Amino acid sequence: MKRLFASFAATLGIAFFGTVMIASAAAQTTTAQPANPHFHYNIQTPETTLSHYPWEFGPFLQGGFGTANRADFHFLAAGVKLGKILTHPALPGLLRGRFEYDIEVMPYWQAFTPKAGLQAYPVTNSSGQQIGNQFLPTGGGTFTGISITPILLRWDLMPHGRWEPWVQGGGGLIYTTHKFPPDVLVPHGTPGGTSVFNFTPQFGIGAHYFISPRRSIYVEANAVHISSASLGDKNPGVNASVQFQLGYSWWWSRKR
Repeated sequence: MKRLFASFAATLGIAFFGTVMIASAAAQTTTAQPANPHFHYNIQTPETTLSHYPWEFGPFLQGGFGTANRADFHFLAAGVKLGKILTHPALPGLLRGRFEYDIEVMPYWQAFTPKAGLQAYPVTNSSGQQIGNQFLPTGGGTFTGISITPILLRWDLMPHGRWEPWVQGGGGLIYTTHKFPPDVLVPHGTPGGTSVFNFTPQFGIGAHYFISPRRSIYVEANAVHISSASLGDKNPGVNASVQFQLGYSWWWSRKR
């Protein structure tokens, strides 16, 4: 599994930098144009309205891994993103930028966890001291589901040439066909265990590389927390996972 995700990460890197190099070479043979569609129109004028700000749409691939006690968890997903610029540029200096609101839908979402089997759980006395271990049957394997991130707020910083960096934060929901993450198995019909619904508060950074005025590729890295918010009797969750995303975006806006 580690080899699979090492290969996936290498493929993402090669695809991204290969596209950048090809696009850079092509750009040298074409007439100079505005590299960033966010600022293609004169957005500073008062008569510019929300409807004139650019839209973003495109597919992406996402992969990552858990940390700490979930370091043996790996994730893979694919989906589409829809975004909309919301504001004029604001703030001074390096912080200058504008808000973008995004929605992500991932009809393909998978988590790869250790195989099901017996797992040691600590046994404590009334004082909280561990006095031994109890081996209990625990679920595991591959979990399949879908995910949506309906709230993703991004601060797009001012572009530097063809590059445009950003910071973002948001939250979403994952539905899996089996309760996730794997935990102690409970008899069918018995309340308890984890949940098929999990929430995904997240924070990350990324950057677009514009290969033309209205097309870009991007890469981003996010810290994603996965938790059921105690929808089940247990909420072991995935306290922190690192998720990388590689995507392609089309941009368009309404002319005034």
